[in-house]
Amino acid sequence: MTPTLVRQHRTHTGAHPRVDRDARARDWSEIQERMLVPLYEAVYERLEVGPGTRLLGLGCGSGLALLMAAARGATLTGVETTHPERLALARQRLQAEPPGPHARVDARLLDGPPQDAVGTRTPPYDLVTAFDPVGCAGGDPERLAGLLSAALPLAEHGTAVVLTGWGPPERCATSAVLRVAVELADPLPGGTGSRHTSRRDDLEDIARRAGLRPDGSGRVACPFGYADTDSAVRGLLSTGLFDAAVAATDPAQVDKELTEALHPHRRPDGTVWMPNVFRYLIARVP
Repeated sequence: MTPTLVRQHRTHTGAHPRVDRDARARDWSEIQERMLVPLYEAVYERLEVGPGTRLLGLGCGSGLALLMAAARGATLTGVETTHPERLALARQRLQAEPPGPHARVDARLLDGPPQDAVGTRTPPYDLVTAFDPVGCAGGDPERLAGLLSAALPLAEHGTAVVLTGWGPPERCATSAVLRVAVELADPLPGGTGSRHTSRRDDLEDIARRAGLRPDGSGRVACPFGYADTDSAVRGLLSTGLFDAAVAATDPAQVDKELTEALHPHRRPDGTVWMPNVFRYLIARVP
């Protein structure tokens, strides 16, 4: 069955024009997004996602997490406010790829904020996910707080809300590589860059600010593995975390410094391997 795909036309402001957003979206979908599969799977397994689950995915990107939930039989709504190119790929993916043992994909994809889901036939939701990791130079807490404020009125009492973040920098090999983005975007002495860095209680702080009740957490190993350095550079650039650096300098310089930062993680066979730990928090709607 073809999923029901709802398009809302909105104006997007995005990265510096030197960034090829379509190419970055493809690299995200084909190279980088799969690195978080262990995180998605751990969350879905713990919360027993399956037929009857009504899931709202905030920042659904190119839809891999949604596809995995569809394979378990969940009913899906995905919203994306900052990456319309990724959302276009999600539409293609959910239409083209089989949902596993289940016979159909029941999904709506919205190019806009969560409140655009009002009026669809799915709410109230009983699971809300935010898989864009907070911390380690990524995942804007203020933006996430805004998404949660808009999404929670669509959720019923007791709904699980899943927030995700990078683990401690000392347990994330990629954290040292991502520092290149901050240093290039803000090269002045003492500059702190424009990105958020990880703190131990980030997820709990965000949950409490949103009026949610923390109800468990976990850590998941999500190593970043690439076939070669070129794939690693393309994958990491696709995250968007280097866009400010590209705007402040130029693509060639960013590529060069990123390649140098990856050198310690290059193995004798040419592959690139970076062990990382990600964290998730389960919070409940009161």
